[in-house]
Parts: sequence; C-alpha cells; structure tokens
Amino acid sequence: MTTITAPSPAQTTVPRQAAPPAAAPLTDIAVLSKRNLIRIVRTPRLLITSAIPPALFVVLFRYVFGGAIHTPGPNYADYLLPTIMILAMLLGATTAVAFATDLAGGMIDRFRSLPIARPAVLAGRTSADLLRTALVLAVSLGVGTAVGFRFHNGFLLGIAGLGLLLAFGYAMSWEMIWVALKVKDPETAQVAGFLPVVPLVFASSGFVPVLSLPGWLQGFAKVQPVSVTINAVRALTQGGPLFHWLWLSGAWIGGILLVFGTLAVIEYRKA
Repeated sequence: MTTITAPSPAQTTVPRQAAPPAAAPLTDIAVLSKRNLIRIVRTPRLLITSAIPPALFVVLFRYVFGGAIHTPGPNYADYLLPTIMILAMLLGATTAVAFATDLAGGMIDRFRSLPIARPAVLAGRTSADLLRTALVLAVSLGVGTAVGFRFHNGFLLGIAGLGLLLAFGYAMSWEMIWVALKVKDPETAQVAGFLPVVPLVFASSGFVPVLSLPGWLQGFAKVQPVSVTINAVRALTQGGPLFHWLWLSGAWIGGILLVFGTLAVIEYRKA
C-alpha cells in the first residue's frame, strides 16, 4: 500500500507575485488632472470668482481709462484685452492656493504613498489649472468682443495669440507651485503668489505704451516677460512686427518652465 505524504511547509514553493508595475507618467498625470478638474467643477464659486474679475477689468478699463490713455490704434479694447487676460491668469494665484491647501490637508502625503511618478502630482495640478485658465480667457474674450475687441490679423493668428497666452499662464503656474511648496500655507501662498503680479503687469506695456513710462523704468518694461508676451499677442491679433516679440516671449516661457519646473520638483522631493 502506497502512503501519500503531504509536503511540509518548508518543501512547498509558492511562486512570488511580481510587483505591479508603476503606471506610466502620462497616465498618472491624466488621472490626477481629472481629480483636480472634478474638484474645480464641484466648486463652482471657484470658477465664478476666477471669471468675474477679468470681465469687470475689461469694462472698467475700457470705459474709465479708455478715453484718457492714448495708445496706438483707434480702439483701446484691442490694446487692452491681452493685458487683462494675463492679469486674470496671474491675479488669482489659484494654483498656489489649491496646491498649498492639498499640502496642508495631507493630500500630497497620500499621493507620495502611491506608486506614481512624483512629478505627475505637480503636472496634474498645472494641467487642470490650464483648462480653468482657458475658461477665464474665453470669458474675457467674450466680454472684450462685446466692448469692441476684434481679431484684425486673421482668425488663425488670433487663436495663436490665445494659445501663447495659455502657454505663458501654464509656465507661471509652475512658479506658483514652487511658491506653494516653499510657504506651505494657503493664505501665505495667496499673498506670495500675488506679489510678482504688481510689478510685472503694471510696469509693462500692458496699459500704456512703454515710452510713456519714466526713463528709468522703460528698460525693465521693454524686456520683462509680461511685456514681451503682451506685445507678441498684440502682433498676432492686431498685426505688426511679430518675430522679435514672438521669440522673446517663447524664450521667457521656456526659461520659466525650465527654472521653476526644476525648482518645484526639487522642492517637492524635499517636502
């Protein structure tokens, strides 16, 4: 009679399961972007507070200052709208506040515990805010059209101008991410994100020609990123010399992305 003996636990070999592969970075970014978009959609007051200020600025500057400020071209709305769009993207500092809120609430620590690419957490935030920015630009464009703004250089080049504004806003969102990681507090992030807006927007070619500024300020106003981007957008939407302003704006956008994207990733890994 044959006796069948069960193998001992030591003799039993259980195949080890392979660790699940980490998700591709692009997939991680898409998932986190969706999460941030859902959060924005579920907070309609955030969309409203982002869209109302630029609409008010367009109307107020068009009818309060439009008759007193002498600018190239017959219509101040054509000169003004690119500036209001940039101001709308920067003034709220929403990226800094939202990311600092996640950081203070422990959400970022939860993301760190997941098998996802770390830069994807940052890119997911900025990508979602890019779509929010597109909505703000659409509102600004609608109000600007109502008060006289037009694409005088062709529809396709006008759309290219809006794309350049979105690229600039996306680059600046990485600066806001870095600010949020440095201060780690939503209220402080809102103030810190606002500080660069005042000199960049108001000491620029945004509201008045650079030549009308004091001589000591003109050098800064001619080369700083907001001025060159506004000038490039005006060239795209209204006509005029394009290549000089376009490559300067592209260089600023690329430089801001490179510098603050790198700093934000480094700071995120240290936090």
